[in-house]
Amino acid sequence: MKFKVELKKRAVKDLRRVPVSDRAKLLDKIESLADDLSGDVKKLTNFTPEYRMRWGNWRVLFEIESETVVVYRVLNRKETYG
Repeated sequence: MKFKVELKKRAVKDLRRVPVSDRAKLLDKIESLADDLSGDVKKLTNFTPEYRMRWGNWRVLFEIESETVVVYRVLNRKETYG
């Protein structure tokens, strides 16, 4: 299934904090969510947003709304679930 990827304002702000060396690859991973939800994607229990994608030390928190992947946060793993 083909999805549209939408970044919330907070996610864009989070991406500015990501080191330049990781930012391009992380953006590629986020864009790959449009094609499918393969890779290290997990449905979270008792947590909002409902899904997370893991890449290195970074976590992308997102939800699926009809045919759109809405990215809410991009955080370092130490900051994600606290």
